[in-house]
Amino acid sequence: MTVRSIAGPVIRVQGLEKAYGKLEVLRGVDFEVARGTIFALLGSNGAGKTTTVRILATLLKADAGTATVHGFDVAEQPADVRESISLTGQFAAVDEILSGRENLVLVARLRHLKEPGAIADDLLTRFSLTDAGLRKVSTYSGGMRRRLDIAMSLIGAPSVIFLDEPTAGLDPEARIEVWHAVRELAEYGTTVLLTTQYLDEAEQLADRIAILHQGRIIVNGTLTELKQLFPPAKVEYVEKQPTLEEIFLAVIGGDRSEATSTATGGQG
Repeated sequence: MTVRSIAGPVIRVQGLEKAYGKLEVLRGVDFEVARGTIFALLGSNGAGKTTTVRILATLLKADAGTATVHGFDVAEQPADVRESISLTGQFAAVDEILSGRENLVLVARLRHLKEPGAIADDLLTRFSLTDAGLRKVSTYSGGMRRRLDIAMSLIGAPSVIFLDEPTAGLDPEARIEVWHAVRELAEYGTTVLLTTQYLDEAEQLADRIAILHQGRIIVNGTLTELKQLFPPAKVEYVEKQPTLEEIFLAVIGGDRSEATSTATGGQG
């Protein structure tokens, strides 16, 4: 891959279009993602989120428009794009027969990296999986599998990671585990493009949120900017009731460390 340093957005999408026969999935999509940020592409099922990610990851060709990732054109320089990115799909791509550590070592060896064992141990620590590292993945909970999947995607230090519906099908406890893992990615300087249909997920994680609806971006901004689109809230004094999430966490034990240790007991 040609080494280059770019100023400005790490991901730039302009006028992206894609149709399957008469079905127009993307109808002129535009957005930019700044380096080291979490960008959420929010939309309902069928809005075009996965199609957008597949185009950016060079797995699908657009009908019109342009897109660059880390300065490389996805249509004209696909090999360079692929060396800059990692993609985690909607289902965890882990080998259940192997242990968590063996999964990580295997990927590191396939990438011809030095000291694959040290790489695996570092990622197990980062994603709070050290205690479960020698266990078969078949014994992992959904949240643990997803965290391992994300850890595997970081081998080789990609500058950009695409997370397509990373918490789809997970229970509330597992979703929170994954949220912590995604926040860590940005803290380490990785640029994250996250697709989701969960409003609270975008609100919790994203530096910027773009809402994709019927093939177009209809709004794009920070959470603060999006809130300003609505009239000022009325101030009312009401008794605060706990949210269902607060009730759930209180019942199962409260903090994340307890939740994680509970999760290591299996899928439950």
